Amino acid sequence: QVQLVESGGGSVQAGGSLRLSCIVSGMTYNFPGFYMGWFRQAPGKGREGVASAWVSSTGDLPTYYADSVKGRFTISRDSAKNTFYLEMSSLKPDDTAMYYCAAGSPFSSRRLSPDGYKYWGQGTQVTVSS
Repeated sequence: QVQLVESGGGSVQAGGSLRLSCIVSGMTYNFPGFYMGWFRQAPGKGREGVASAWVSSTGDLPTYYADSVKGRFTISRDSAKNTFYLEMSSLKPDDTAMYYCAAGSPFSSRRLSPDGYKYWGQGTQVTVSS
């Protein structure tokens, strides 16, 4: 059974940083690979993708970002710990949301859309004050 567990959310002032973690268990690394994604959902808004990474047996980790977070957020992986991270810096009040990690096999053109992701964590809240 695949499980994703996020942690690391909290409250921070604008300009600050946070690192979110997502521990993955039970995931089968089927060829050719799968996507890990980070998504967020603010109150009254839809779920939007902020970052994704293609995970394969090569060890490379191509990453992709929404324009709104490019240059501020970084997705990374610690293979030994089966953990993915979302490093967030220069946070803005608009980044306030519930953040979710997810795993799945969307089409590459949809890698920042929640549609193709099968497995989801429970979410961790990020609040950025001005």
